[in-house]
Order: sequence, then structure tokens, then C-alpha cells
Amino acid sequence: MAQLNPKEHKMVILAEGSFGILESKAATVLVRYHTDNVVAVIDSEQAGKDVSEVIEIGEGIPVLGSLAEAMELNPTMLAIGIAPPGGELPEAWTAILKEAIGHGLHVMSGLHRFLSDDPQLADLAERNNVTLWDVRKPPADLPIATCKADEVDQTVILTVGSDCRIGKMVTAIELAEMARNRGVDAEFCATGQNGIMISGWGIAIDAVVSDFTAGASEEIVLEGATKACDLLIVEGQGSLVHPGYSGVTLSLLHGSMPDAIIFCHQPSRKIVARYTVPLPPVPELIRQYEMLAHPIKPAKVIGIGLNCFDLTEEEALQAVEDTERETGLPATDVIRFGADKLVDAIQNFR
Repeated sequence: MAQLNPKEHKMVILAEGSFGILESKAATVLVRYHTDNVVAVIDSEQAGKDVSEVIEIGEGIPVLGSLAEAMELNPTMLAIGIAPPGGELPEAWTAILKEAIGHGLHVMSGLHRFLSDDPQLADLAERNNVTLWDVRKPPADLPIATCKADEVDQTVILTVGSDCRIGKMVTAIELAEMARNRGVDAEFCATGQNGIMISGWGIAIDAVVSDFTAGASEEIVLEGATKACDLLIVEGQGSLVHPGYSGVTLSLLHGSMPDAIIFCHQPSRKIVARYTVPLPPVPELIRQYEMLAHPIKPAKVIGIGLNCFDLTEEEALQAVEDTERETGLPATDVIRFGADKLVDAIQNFR
């Protein structure tokens, strides 16, 4: 599967009609972690704004109404900035992709519908010497899990959560970055399309046939272990109580065989996203994760990452205090308050 290194490209992000903190998660994380590479975001509904006006980061990056406007900034790559349920490509975007390929832009996509499998797009890409990188396309011949992840020398930390879109990826990235700042060789192990767009490697677990999802999780840990590092931070997916995504959650828990767990939660969220399923209390969810990990490899939750993006500073601080009192564990919002508490917990555990 052809791959691209986003850090080597000037990127325009396509988020037509969907640009927002939660609506376009891929766009948001690309702006956060590849700020210097993003030249513009395309969304005709919010054209004329600065990106920071929409998602509070990315100051100086314009929101434009069309690819034609973005081409004036000389991009070399188009990144699809949304990951809708089911991972399908909005039909109206096909013409934009053809236009981008015609301009010689490489395309990075995290959709379930693989662009490289589309004969028209693939032919057009070949004629224009363009790479279509479907980051969600899994490698061939994945194994079933064999428990080899328990044999790696590195400490393995897995982020889990109360729901999807709760901050598991961002928490994992920030933990790895803070650990490196402290002189600990840490590797972020991506298990979803957005994480792969940031790190340049990994396997999107939700695109793997179910018999092999735990095996894919194991393969990610084994690949991470080949890198020069002491600490592997594995990105979690879904939630044990999510009706749609619980399967990948359990596969990651068992396949990656973590030594310890960081639990992620949005304090203001009371029901599972897109469902009416009420979220159990955080202590109960922690017990569930530890109980299900135990038969394969016991692992305790050692810290909590909170997502307080929709709270005031005072409310966020109160949420941190309440969570620590409720669970007896260190808690923080890694974006607002930094990841120090959680890295402390990991270093104390190691």
C-alpha cells in the first residue's frame, strides 16, 4: 500500500460543510499536529474565517471556499478531513478529488471506501503520477492474536475510554510527547486513521476483519517494539459500552496486552454518542476494563485523561478535582493542563 509522509507536504484539508471540533476530527488533529504543513481548510459554509475561529487552534490558516482558491497557496497534498459513520465518501466530493488529482496533488484519505479501489480515481492518479494513500487499508495476511505482545521489553500503555471521540488518540500523542520531553524514548502507536495520518504508521483496527483485530493490535505493538524506544503508548478505540464499536475496544485490550491503562472521559457527556445508552459512572467503567483485561493479562488503570473542551476553565478544574476524588487516581485535561500528572503515573508505574 502506497504511503505518504504528511510532514513532507504542504497540505490542504477538505472538510466541505463539516468543519468543526467534533464534526471533522481528522481536520482538527491535522491542524493540531501538522500545523506548519497545513496551508488551508476547504469549507464553503465557513469561507473567510480563520481556522482558529472554528476550532480554536491553527491561527493564520484560512478557511477557503474552493480548491481553486487553495491552489494559489501551492499545496502538494489534499487530505480528507472528515471520518463520517461508515467511512463513506460524500458523493459531491468526487469532483473535488478529480480536480485535485488533475492538479497533481497527492491524496490522503481515512475513509472506509478506498480511493485506490475506484477505477476512475486510480487511473487518473496514475496518469498524473499521484499517490492515493488509503490510510485505513489494512495490510494483508494479518494473524490471529498469539499473546506475543506480552514478550516485548518496552512498557506498554493503552488508552481506553468511556465513549468514542473522547480523546484517546490526543491523550496518547500528548503522553508520548511529554515522555520524550523528559528524556524517555516513547513511541505513539496508531490504531486509527487519524493517528496514522499523524504518525505515518500503524493499522486502522476498525478496517480489519473481526477474527484478526486482536492480531492486528498485537502486530502494532510488535512493530512499535522494533523502534528505539522504552515506552509504547497504544491509541485506544471505541468503548466497551458503545453498541457499535465495542468489538475493536476489546480486541485492542486483549491484543496489545498493556502493562497499564489510561482511562479517557468527557465529564459533560452523559450518554453514548449517537445512542441513548447512558454512560455508567467512571469507577464502574474502570472496573469493567480491569476485569476484562485480567484473564489475558492483568492491567490497572493508573490515570485519567479528561476532555473538557466544552467547559470553562473553572468547570474544567472542578471536573479534574471531582474525578480524582471519585477514583483516587491522578486526572488532567492534557490539552488544557498538560500531561505531567499522567506521565508521572506512568514513570511511577515503570
